[in-house]
Amino acid sequence: MAIKDFAELKRLGKELKEKGEQRRKAEAEQLQREKEARAEAELFRRSIGDVKQLRESGKVVSHPPPPKPLARQRMADEQAALQESLSDEFTVETLLDSDAALSFARPGIGPDVLRKLRRGHWVIQDQLDLHGKRTDEAREALADFLRDAGKRGLRCVRVIHGKGLGSFKKEPVLKNKVRNWLVQKNEVIAFCQARAVDGGAGALIVLLKAQA
Repeated sequence: MAIKDFAELKRLGKELKEKGEQRRKAEAEQLQREKEARAEAELFRRSIGDVKQLRESGKVVSHPPPPKPLARQRMADEQAALQESLSDEFTVETLLDSDAALSFARPGIGPDVLRKLRRGHWVIQDQLDLHGKRTDEAREALADFLRDAGKRGLRCVRVIHGKGLGSFKKEPVLKNKVRNWLVQKNEVIAFCQARAVDGGAGALIVLLKAQA
């Protein structure tokens, strides 16, 4: 860089002087810290005096084996699975806000929500078809479906349980079980029987809690 005039030369000299002073100051501080560290070490040695090695007592010190590591992730997974498990012992009839039309709403959910749900106010964003599944398979599939729907932020889904025409004694076994399972999921705030165009008595329209 070319120096154009005396003022610039003077400014450059001032900057070099300041940098030199800063460097000297840093070196002085470093020397002071080292001096203090040596003084503290010397003070410590004087305070403890001479150190002698202890004689061996001949005793064998037994150390108990360390405890086996806890499989924390496995325990967490099992706890999560337990919380998400659905019971067949639970019945929706024990709860309020349930009617003969297979409608359900959690306490605090206004009647207008069920009316809108019955009229198809919310767009069905996804569906689960349980046709042909055994009870255990249907229970697991429903839990997985609701978990996935929650992660995706879905609000309205359809669960097709069928009318039971192909089951033993022509009874809709899954129809009642699905209702009981849905009530056990906190993310389910309401459900009702589907309109004829959406599956009628063979399906439920489920409204899920909005994600925060």
